[in-house]
Amino acid sequence: MSETILVLDFGSQYTQLIARRVRESGVFSEIQPFDFPILKIRELKPKGIILSGGPSSVYEVNSPLPSTEIFNLDIPILGICYGLQVIVFQLGGEVDKSAKREFGRAALIIDDTSDLFFNVDKKTNVWMSHGDALIKLPDGFESIGHTSSSPICAIKNSVRKIFGVQFHPEVAHTERGRDILNNFVFKICGCLGDWTAESFISQKIKEIQSTVGNGKVICALSGGVDSSVLAVLMHKAICDKLYCFHINNGLMRKNESEQVVKQFRDNYHINLDYIDASEIFLDRLKGVEDPELKRKIIGNTFIKIFEQEAIKIGNADYLAQGTLYPDVIESRSFKGPSATIKTHHNVGGLPEKMKLKLLEPFRELFKDEVRVVGKELGLPSELLSRHPFPGPGLAVRIIGDITKEKLDLLREADEIFLSEIQQAGIYNDIWQAFAVLLPVQTVGVMGDERTYENVIALRAVTSVDGMTADWARIPEEILARISNRIINEVKGVNRVVYDISSKPPATIEWE
Repeated sequence: MSETILVLDFGSQYTQLIARRVRESGVFSEIQPFDFPILKIRELKPKGIILSGGPSSVYEVNSPLPSTEIFNLDIPILGICYGLQVIVFQLGGEVDKSAKREFGRAALIIDDTSDLFFNVDKKTNVWMSHGDALIKLPDGFESIGHTSSSPICAIKNSVRKIFGVQFHPEVAHTERGRDILNNFVFKICGCLGDWTAESFISQKIKEIQSTVGNGKVICALSGGVDSSVLAVLMHKAICDKLYCFHINNGLMRKNESEQVVKQFRDNYHINLDYIDASEIFLDRLKGVEDPELKRKIIGNTFIKIFEQEAIKIGNADYLAQGTLYPDVIESRSFKGPSATIKTHHNVGGLPEKMKLKLLEPFRELFKDEVRVVGKELGLPSELLSRHPFPGPGLAVRIIGDITKEKLDLLREADEIFLSEIQQAGIYNDIWQAFAVLLPVQTVGVMGDERTYENVIALRAVTSVDGMTADWARIPEEILARISNRIINEVKGVNRVVYDISSKPPATIEWE
């Protein structure tokens, strides 16, 4: 990578957003925990370092603090919110933990527009989220911005190129936040902005070729965006040393397996074997209701089948996976003090002793970045615009135990939902849409007779990367048509409901 901005995570809910904003400007950003070793920072040779915000106070016992050596690396530093307080605290200034708390929009008055605030209006709205405040600057620092509640809201040390802001420039509520971050990245750090999909592909192809050598790679090709782009990238890098397997786990959407096999065999001429393992998966999932256990069973079963298939091709060395950054963040505390939300099948569901080594070229990418890579690789827009589909498939969209009858019912309802929003021309306005089969039955009346049948919940959200999401405002007439079709055409359903929860506090999937 020609240039990198290193983001050190102190537990902020916005840490990933900082990385996204930097990447959107054409500069690669890498997130690491706050205590990332100095030796590794030197090896990484970042053009700049951003200290994220966080929920802690610098005066708390065991509060997250980086090595003070970070300030002697001669690398420009920007501290955001808690990151600013870390700078002040560790370099000899003072933070007032009893200061007036400040949350939400505030008017920033800029006192110096020479570097960090270059070309930014002297009065601009910013987004605050802090309890502590600065009362004394370290030697060599000066205040370059203030608000009515924070006399010291932004600081700098021009000689050491260390900057800090009390607000969050990465969020949309800060009006000129993107410009402020760009000033740090380009004007202060001297980045060129040459990180593109083309450069990413070129770099990853070289890495894959170097890693794989004469080895063989197997790849789980589900037909979703991630695995599809992954398969094409891997094929471009190593050609016939890639062996793709499409495993029909019985948890796919309607006709999905047939479409995947035809597309990648006919259009991309990729080595692709089709394995119908639906009975194996359904047998192992029989009676299982816990969603985490479902994920682990499915993940383990996938890997075991892959390993069996690898033997048939002469013992593969690597397993390529389309693991994305949000998968990693939500699965465990991968980088920084982030909370575990749920285990993803392609991360936490893997057995500890796996016989295949992992290749995860998209591990640091967000979904929309993978789509851009796919576009550069020439994949069709209808494939790249497909909504995300979870690794465990419909197993986590059936609340409770899994049966073939439930899967068939859900497949039909889901197909109606997706076809209707496609026909209405709103499919691409929605990040993800799907149907969920609830573990309850309700009373209904059909044909003057009393029914006691299943409930289908519809879920549709708008989002950029899946980290946060809002429920999609689908017009009433479209929802009415979807509900009417599902109840009339899917035997066993007499009620349809629509989920209007945002993420957070809810997750996008129901399990």
